[in-house]
Amino acid sequence: MGKSCSGKDTIYKRLLADNALGLKVLVPYTTRPIRQNEHSGIEYNFVSEEDYVRFRDAGQILEDRAYETVHGLWRYFTIKDDEMMQSDQNYIYIGTLEAYIKLKETLGSDKVLPIYIEVDDSIRIDRAVRREHKQSVPKYAEMCRRFLSDTEDFSDDKLAGAGITDRFQNEDLDECLRNVRRYIEDHA
Repeated sequence: MGKSCSGKDTIYKRLLADNALGLKVLVPYTTRPIRQNEHSGIEYNFVSEEDYVRFRDAGQILEDRAYETVHGLWRYFTIKDDEMMQSDQNYIYIGTLEAYIKLKETLGSDKVLPIYIEVDDSIRIDRAVRREHKQSVPKYAEMCRRFLSDTEDFSDDKLAGAGITDRFQNEDLDECLRNVRRYIEDHA
């Protein structure tokens, strides 16, 4: 987890590609629109509000969050996967601090290992602008809302309250990956 444009997606993909770690993907769900170069079932399972209601009413949601964006309500959630719930397999998941807390409460703190990625805000804002500029319909207002929201959502007080003590600086991608990999191996 980490603030937007901290590099968590790149780190996630590299860790997933590391066969020695043997991580399996836990793909979250969202009702937000798919971005250019995203694929349903890879970054997220992109679903409708009606799908969300169906999952909720069936009792399949482990954790969920809703954000009122400049483009309307966007939901992010994780559904119960019976295979995951009964497996000793290690999964990797990108989520928010709120998602981590809810998964830790649902699954147990011994089953969820937090990996918090951080980078200087000046680098994040530059990355965010460049990423949004590549979209066919850039959503700069939403980008700004997310940037400001991340400051609050991942505040030092909230990280400490969630019990997150280890932070991984993503100033050098290879070094960050080595540190995260070692952390995973030490806690496996």
